[in-house]
Amino acid sequence: MMEACELYDVPEVSDFPEGAVPIAPEKRCYTVEDLQNILMCGRTTVYDLLKTNQFRYFKLGRTGYRISRKSFDDWLDKQ
Repeated sequence: MMEACELYDVPEVSDFPEGAVPIAPEKRCYTVEDLQNILMCGRTTVYDLLKTNQFRYFKLGRTGYRISRKSFDDWLDKQ
């Protein structure tokens, strides 16, 4: 079963005391661009990994892919 990316409610900046910096929640899914940056590779390489089902992902809309962070991190640890 695929993991869904959860959306988090982020408080408005005005909800924080002056000078406080809100902490962004950790991502549960990566994008193709995220993987390009992590692996320091090209877009084609990332799509080749997706085609060979190296980790779990799902297609979002017509062109967007979301890759399960957990399955990618597990895959990366084994490399």
